This record gives sequence, structure tokens and C-alpha cells, in this order.
Amino acid sequence: MADHDLVIRGGTVVDGTGAAARTADVAVDGARIVAVGRVAGSGRRELDADGLLVAPGFVDIHSHYDGQATWDSRLLPSAHHGVTTVVFGNCGVGFAPVHPHHRQRLIELMEGVEDIPGTALHEGLSWNWETMGEYLDELERRPHDIDFAAQVPHGALRLHVMGERGADHTERPTADEIAEMGRIAAAGICAGALGFTTSRTRNHRSSKGELTPSLTAGRDELVGIARALGEIGAGVLQVVSDFFDVEGETDTLRAMAEGSGRPLSVSLAAVSNGSDGHMRVLDAIEQMNADGLRVRAQVAARGIGILLGLQATLNSFSRCPSYKAVADLPLVERLVALREPARRQAIVAEWPDYRLRQEPGFERLFALGDPPDYEPAPDASIAAEAARLGREPADYAYELLIADGGTGLLYSPIINYPNGNLDATRALLTHEFAVPGLSDGGAHVGTICDGSFPTTLLVHWCRDRSRGEKLELPFVIKAQCRETARAVGLYDRGVLAPGYRADINVIDFDGMQLHAPRLVFDLPAGGKRLLQDVDGYLHSFVAGEEIYTDGQPTENLPGRLVRGAQPAPIG
Repeated sequence: MADHDLVIRGGTVVDGTGAAARTADVAVDGARIVAVGRVAGSGRRELDADGLLVAPGFVDIHSHYDGQATWDSRLLPSAHHGVTTVVFGNCGVGFAPVHPHHRQRLIELMEGVEDIPGTALHEGLSWNWETMGEYLDELERRPHDIDFAAQVPHGALRLHVMGERGADHTERPTADEIAEMGRIAAAGICAGALGFTTSRTRNHRSSKGELTPSLTAGRDELVGIARALGEIGAGVLQVVSDFFDVEGETDTLRAMAEGSGRPLSVSLAAVSNGSDGHMRVLDAIEQMNADGLRVRAQVAARGIGILLGLQATLNSFSRCPSYKAVADLPLVERLVALREPARRQAIVAEWPDYRLRQEPGFERLFALGDPPDYEPAPDASIAAEAARLGREPADYAYELLIADGGTGLLYSPIINYPNGNLDATRALLTHEFAVPGLSDGGAHVGTICDGSFPTTLLVHWCRDRSRGEKLELPFVIKAQCRETARAVGLYDRGVLAPGYRADINVIDFDGMQLHAPRLVFDLPAGGKRLLQDVDGYLHSFVAGEEIYTDGQPTENLPGRLVRGAQPAPIG
């Protein structure tokens, strides 16, 4: 008779604590790890991991599966990249609490902020809820491949309490309305939500161009809601901000953390104009932690940018009148039209007057390639390549877009890429009070595919980087597993040790290969999304059950809603 349900034998264990890699066995019974080291007993299943990396499942604390989790059992693209727990409801957007007459507005907000097709949301969402607790109950009805946790979004909360005034930036809530927002947020957390989130960035707009409802929320409102979490002694806080006023914004973060006594995280990236604003924010975060507050920066694993392509949401010529005339044609027919010399000449000529607002220019636009290059050198830009070929940059970009059957993608790292490299990103990733985040898994489905951030941390930062210093594997595993989990109160996962959740990745580290994103049309109503394949994740386990084998799904769906913070194992 077997002593254990599963024994992973002789792997190179990087356990998530930051300790050096060691050769060890990992034994699992049920949903828990029971031994790490030399396991003498046998397993009902024995897995030979000699020469392979054995690590905890990755914990992604910044995703947007709020809609997808209600209709889809597989939380892709994250689950393809070793992620075994995701947290969504970030950036103040989500679908609960909600009055029936505000459903359309929440769809428009999610569509605009997170680039999720409104048609897919209309068809996919059941709306079998109004309160946060009812929404969590709906999520729990469907089994999933990986674990997930939800948060209370400020945008939905504001509309729920203030009505249409909540989206009017000339209005301010009354003291009673602030108290009611705090009460509902606290009730949502008592029902199982992990925390409360808010957005203070002008980049977040609805599909109608309206600024996100929480943008101009005053400090009294934010602190009032935060204090309500402090009164129940539960929940975390998540904030995204433009940081136009670094001192003012960090003072607000401090007031929220002080008023609540709860952990707080804030999205942070290095802008491309050379400003040191992100370093000033980090200085303020250091002081907050020195003063006993628990504040973390969520930082990205690579440049934050957009993908441009004929099937993507945007391409370099999307706004050109001669392109718009054929934009709605099926791809094959559109390619025929785009290859017409006269149309090509007209579109290229129109580009200077109709360039995308989001596109910084051909000097910062790159052919992504397969495998994708996420740290391209300036001399690999479209402008530089065109100059070498004696071509106009716009015409060269046009050629790249219509090549390969119109499936090619161009990459523009807009922020987190100052000086044309990832040195600033490395400085953020290695900061004492920063954790990896911002993957936006499940969102920006036609412009971004950053659910692969954990793979970038492994492949680029620990193995392949050639344009600067790398990162050590134990540091990266600790950051993406234990530290992310602890940042949101999930102390039961992210470490390979007895008593912890048996969320485990067995990885061919040397053979890992990340591929270029690809568009599929499998959302409700035929909506599109970007997925990204990767080689090297040989076995991924959630709660001791294998969910993916060499990238292919098994029949197991052990993933569940994580209701609230989880304590560390005893012993």
C-alpha cells in the first residue's frame, strides 16, 4: 500500500523561501505537502523530476478574470504559465455590488478600462447577483483549473451607493454615503472578498470615454472606506494612480494604511521620459514600512506596452480613413484589399495625421518575433530597421503587419522601459518592498498578453538576459510565490514545505521557450483574446491534482474560490 498520494522524486527544489536550490523529494497527501527532503515511503504516483526544477505554484495578485471566471472553468492565459492562484477585482473595476440598472455601465467600464469585448460580457455574464456575497456564490458554483480570489471594486461600489452621481466627477459623497460604502465593502470582505481596490488614473476610461468613477474620490472617501476594513480587521487595499502629485498621492496612501491598519499595495512603473517619480514613491513606501505600516509596490516583469496587429484591437493604421474603409472585412479579404498598391500608398500617406494616441512612434515600435524579444535594443526598432533598408518607417511597418497571413504583431513598450532597456524594471523588481504584479491576466485581451509575466521572470531574468544583470532563481521564485501570496494575506501557499498547499510546478528550466502571443476567437459571442504558448511547464498541480501536463489540460478542475485571508500552516 502506498504511503503517499504523490511523490515527486529527485528534483531541483527551489522552495519559495529564498533558500538555495537543493535536490529533494516532495511528498503530497490530499491537498497538502507532507514532506520535503528524502522521502522513504512510496507514492501512489511517483514522478521522476531528476534534472527538473520543482517550485511552488505562482501566485498572481493582479488579474481581471471577474467576468471570465463566471463562464469559463479555465483561467487562461495565466494557468498556462505556472500560475495556480489569481486575484482579480483590481483597479476598482468589477461586477459587484450592482443594481440591475447599472449593469450596462459596469460592462462599459470593464470594456474600456480592461479591453474586454462588451459583446462577450453581455453574452457571458449571468447577472445572478446584486451583492458581493451573491457574486462570490455564483463564482463558487463553477469548478476551475486554478484557485482564485475576488475583491470589492470601488467603481461598482460608488455607483451602487451614489447612483449616477458616483460617475460625476463634480459630485462628492455625503458622510452617510461614505459610511455606506465602507459598510458594503466590509460586508463583501466578510462574505469572502480578499480586499478593496480603487483606481486614480486617467488612463482608465469606459468604452464611451468616461473617466473611471473613482478617479476623483477624495481622501475622506478613501480613508473612510479603508477605516471600515480596519474595524473588521480584515481585507487588503489595492490602488492604481498616475502619481502626478507624488507627495499628495503618497500622503493619501499613508492615510489609508494608517486609518485601516490593513496591508496596502500600489501599482508602480517607471515612465519613459526619465522622471524619477517611481523612485520617490519607493522612498515614501520605505518610510511607511519603517513606521510600521504594511505597504508594497506591485511592479511588472517587463515593459508595459501594447501589441499591434491586424487582428488585434489596434494597429498602427487603425485610424487611417483608407484602412477604416476595409477594417471590418474578414482577415483574408482585408489582406487582399491591403495589398492593393494604391490603398497601401494612401494608408501610409495618411498615417502622420491619424497615428494612434497610444503609439509613441516607430523609434519605440518593434517586431515582436517568435520567440518574442521583450528587451529589444533601440537599433532593432522599426525606424532603425527601415533606415538600414532605405525604407520609410510607416511603409516598413505596414509590410510587417500584412506578412505571415496578417498574424504578425508589433510591440511598443510604452512605460517601464526608459533608456531602451529593462534596468529600471530590475531596480523595481529587486526593491525590498516590491512584489511582482500587474500581469492583467484575463484583460486587455486584444492589446496585451502579460499573463506570461511569471514565465518572463524565469526565462528572461534568470536564464537568457544579455543586456544587463540577471536575477537569481531562488529570489524570483520567492518573489512570485511566497511574497505575492503574503502581500494579499494568503499565507497557506507559495512555499514547498509540510502543511502548505500542494500547488506545485515541475519545470524543464533549461528547455523553457516562450512563444509569441496568438489571437483566438473563443470568448462568448465569438470575442477574441490573446493567448501565449510556452514549452517547459511539464506538470502543474493545484491542491495535489495535476491540471496541466506539458501544457495540455487534464480532466481535473480542483481550483476553488479562496474566501478571505488564509492562515499559515501550524507547525
